[in-house]
Amino acid sequence: MIRCWLRCLACACATLAAPGWANEIEDDLVVTPPSATTPSVDDTSDDAGPPDAAEAEPPPIAADTEVDPAAPPADEGGASSTSDEIGPFRFLDTDVLPGTTRRLSWVASKSFLGISVPTPVLVSHGTRPGPVLCLTAAVHGDELNGIEMVRRVLYGLDADELGGTVIGVPIVNLFGFRRSSRYLPDRRDLNRYFPGTAHGSSASRIAHAFFEGIIRHCDALVDVHTGSFHRTNLPQLRADLDHPAVLDLTQGFGAIAVLQSEGPPGTLRGAATEAGIPAVTLEAGEPMRFQPEEVAQGVKGIRSLLNHMKMLSRISLWGEPQPVYYESDWVRADSGGILFSRVDLGDRVDKGDVLGTVTDPITNTRVEVISTVRGQVLGMALNQVVIPGFAAYHIGIEKSRDEVAEEAATTGESPPESEVPEADVEEAPSPPPVEAPEPPPEPLPDADERPE
Repeated sequence: MIRCWLRCLACACATLAAPGWANEIEDDLVVTPPSATTPSVDDTSDDAGPPDAAEAEPPPIAADTEVDPAAPPADEGGASSTSDEIGPFRFLDTDVLPGTTRRLSWVASKSFLGISVPTPVLVSHGTRPGPVLCLTAAVHGDELNGIEMVRRVLYGLDADELGGTVIGVPIVNLFGFRRSSRYLPDRRDLNRYFPGTAHGSSASRIAHAFFEGIIRHCDALVDVHTGSFHRTNLPQLRADLDHPAVLDLTQGFGAIAVLQSEGPPGTLRGAATEAGIPAVTLEAGEPMRFQPEEVAQGVKGIRSLLNHMKMLSRISLWGEPQPVYYESDWVRADSGGILFSRVDLGDRVDKGDVLGTVTDPITNTRVEVISTVRGQVLGMALNQVVIPGFAAYHIGIEKSRDEVAEEAATTGESPPESEVPEADVEEAPSPPPVEAPEPPPEPLPDADERPE
């Protein structure tokens, strides 16, 4: 019996020394319903309750932040919101990824030889949401300054720092550019056929394809031009300031002068504005030349516009205010001969000032060209042989919008849109883009101030 008692005592001691014995005792003391069981940590059944708060660990972030792609974000304004993330920019059947710049090709139509002629298009897609700004140049194939402006702007962008998208078409009229001509091969002015038609003349078809394939994707447009026919222009904007969105666009160019002007029918600027896309024309320099100073001013103005549109965060300051002209006039030569200018682009002139002289090379007779208004020289003819009535100097008249409107009301005349060189064209105007009958080709111009 003593031996049995000693064996029982040894078993009891072994039980007390076993690990987890105290926990089993504590579990026995927990008051639970008879049918309840205490879940283990690994229990993943739907009926299992949450663990104690003191013992619970935070769930993995990936699991908790996983969201159905089709569902809207839970918190649009939170720090972890993905509202600033953007996807690829779909353009010309290509996905341009955020933070990249691509060179694409746009094909307007077949050439007269039946060969497709691809036009290069540069696209820089930023990493932040923003507008789509389009830059076009060489709608007239002999206007070269804009080509260099678009190149410098696009290749100078860092897509990682860009908000929105910039589309650049350095040479719209590739047909004319290859021939060093302002016009298309059929001698039509492409900038008189926008927005174009799908079944009209070749100019109308090219305009239609370009407008639908490129311009419709734009939120704003800057169309770059130069003077024409041996004329040069001070860097300036042509814009219809009656449109608030267009007015806001002009205010982003810094100190570049602005000339109020409705877009003539058929122009790219006018068609874009009519389609609800604010557009301006940037004029700078003369045709058939690359002019570094004019190009630099245009590039600075476009980069200032990118800042104004919050597409870039860099700061660009201009030292002088932006002049705005609501009226302009052309001063013409009254005699024929060789024109010699005495003023430069940008000069301020008063009424009665001598702008230049016209000398007859045979009789040596010299006639002065006198300014008829007070203002700033916005454009002028290069020294050349001129005929009577030749438009030699384009003067921006220093009048406010109210003064122009008051004069128009007093005289009963319409506002001076007719004085803007866009409407002061002496060559036969390009025919409208009609389907039928097909208009005859326009003659080569012997006119003065061909607009835009």
